[in-house]
Amino acid sequence: MARKRVERNISFDDVRKVYYVSMDLGKNSEGKRVKQYRTFPNLTSARTGLREFYADRDKLLHPPKQEQTLRQWLDYWMENIIRPNRAETTVYAYQKIIDNHLDPLLGAVPLSKLSPKQIQEYYQTMTRTEGLSSNTIRRHHDLLSAALRMAVRQDMLRVNPIERVEPPRPKLHEASYYTQENLKVLYQLVEGHWLEMVVKVTAGLGLRREEICGLKWESVDFQRRVVHIKEARTAYGATVVQKETKNRSSMRTLFMPDELYELLRREKARQEQERAIRGGDYAASGHVVLDREGLPYSPNALSLAFTRFVRKNHLPRLTLHGLRHTFATIASAQGVPLFDIGKAMGHSTPATTGRIYTHLVDRTHEETLLLVSAALK
Repeated sequence: MARKRVERNISFDDVRKVYYVSMDLGKNSEGKRVKQYRTFPNLTSARTGLREFYADRDKLLHPPKQEQTLRQWLDYWMENIIRPNRAETTVYAYQKIIDNHLDPLLGAVPLSKLSPKQIQEYYQTMTRTEGLSSNTIRRHHDLLSAALRMAVRQDMLRVNPIERVEPPRPKLHEASYYTQENLKVLYQLVEGHWLEMVVKVTAGLGLRREEICGLKWESVDFQRRVVHIKEARTAYGATVVQKETKNRSSMRTLFMPDELYELLRREKARQEQERAIRGGDYAASGHVVLDREGLPYSPNALSLAFTRFVRKNHLPRLTLHGLRHTFATIASAQGVPLFDIGKAMGHSTPATTGRIYTHLVDRTHEETLLLVSAALK
């Protein structure tokens, strides 16, 4: 049997009239090169077989890299960018959006293949199928925008598809509040109730519900008659945490008028008396607002207690956070500028105050127009 080399790795057996193809399988554990031989009836099929062998071998030696999906990138972004640099409440909120909405619809899409059209359709699905509000979907947009912007910065994306997407337009939420007359009625009804101190401090200082829940006695300076707002007690899921206030501008020092001064002194004396009776575990956290067991309230539990009180006494509907809005409304009615109202409430800029309390801005415009009209008569 004589074999004649036809071309590299292919030879012809002129006795058997077949073409032999030598296929190099690499080296074995002993370092010896291993080859496999296959026969083909003609040169064309031999060449095809050799090409297929090399293609299969390259796939085994160099498997294609699995392209990263959007979900894989979001997991990386959450773990390495968000979790180390954001509050636990923010991490929780982001994770819920990813797990409940983004992942089921877009998670399997390769990151580099994510298109503006897919993102736009996602917003429509959230509106029509899930029934989410434009403000909620806007939070999805902000999350996705931040994640994809970081993907561009870290060379995972060449262009950001969300830049060619029309984001949902947020709707202004009109703040609910009591008039001065409504608040006076509430004050009369709550007098002597355990919620009295909560209601009057929240409305009198314009606090967020997380701030009244997180307020500690160490932040109440009776000698200087001021309250330092620097901590908040907030919830995410079933977890309640004590943390710094919303941002740096939220840290502020507020004066205590006489009624609030007396209310807080009475509550502190009551807690000290209760602790003397029940032992050192009572009020151990040092919080101003405590439940019957001497434990600090969660914002949701305190809000629920206030809502029940309002409903039981047949008052106009209002949330605990609505007392903060009431503070701003009454302050404005007394002629306090929006800038000073925002400072007392811990807003970062006057624009924030104007955006939340549009009714105050509208009222100011009315007064301005009336003054101009009167001057021209």
